[in-house]
Amino acid sequence: MTKILVIGSCGQIGTELVLALRTQFGDQAVIAADLKDECPDILQNGPYVKMDALDRDHVRQYIIENKIEQVYLLAALLSATAEKNPDFAWRLNMEGLFTILDLAKEGHIKKIFWPSSIAVFGPTTPADLTPQHTIMEPTTVYGISKQAGERWCEYYHNKFGVDVRSIRYPGLISYKSLPGGGTTDYAVDIFYKAKSEGKFTCFLSENTALPMMFMDDAIRATIELMESPAEQIKIRSAYNLAGCSFTPAQLAAEIKALQPNFEIDYAPDFRQAIADSWPNSIDDSHATKDWGWKAQFDTKAMVKVMLENVNS
Repeated sequence: MTKILVIGSCGQIGTELVLALRTQFGDQAVIAADLKDECPDILQNGPYVKMDALDRDHVRQYIIENKIEQVYLLAALLSATAEKNPDFAWRLNMEGLFTILDLAKEGHIKKIFWPSSIAVFGPTTPADLTPQHTIMEPTTVYGISKQAGERWCEYYHNKFGVDVRSIRYPGLISYKSLPGGGTTDYAVDIFYKAKSEGKFTCFLSENTALPMMFMDDAIRATIELMESPAEQIKIRSAYNLAGCSFTPAQLAAEIKALQPNFEIDYAPDFRQAIADSWPNSIDDSHATKDWGWKAQFDTKAMVKVMLENVNS
């Protein structure tokens, strides 16, 4: 039985990733790990361990003693939250990665997944159909840490043969777990407000286009990448990944088509500057060519599922 550890399992991605991995590999094969003292109800179908990604000694001891073969390292401080605490964001986003990379270099871990982000791009990056290989001058501590992490992942692969794989996630949209302080969070919150209040105030301007993805696609992409033969993985920094791109106004129009009384207004805050530095859309042709990636949800399909499942 392959033993898989998901560090940061209680976050927006982690919760759904653990459940999907347990469906595929068995409940006991996938160990959820997070800072919480108690395992959340939704993850109680399998093992849980309290773990601080910055506690290097504990992480090393647990992985070595339990013969963990695969690690999904999701613990991070996201874009908007990281801007409020840049020193801690840098520590969390980088030191945890080194702990896992070093364990793999020493032969304790066979395979690593570490998420990157569209935050690696910046205002000098081509904004439309952003290429896989392009200018990256990020303006946030989150983006800087992810760009640095990509370089280190590639270095450990080239220098030590570490099998590390990564995706530059766009904004992720889900009804099963709440987001954790990202600039794209409006695209989740809007559905809760639509159902409970019939109106929403957006912290981005109406014409701010950003790359987005329904969580089901993101989880499927993550597992497909990790399960692909190593020789197919040509990029060891991080793959571009695209789902759908839209503006708040376009998203609101899709919601209004199904809920005619819905209203939206706009009050841009500090997150507007972050969003303005990111791409409008992503070219993910390398992921398609190398390991067969293809998104299944467009904006209309995603909106329909979200409105059907979000509770008011």
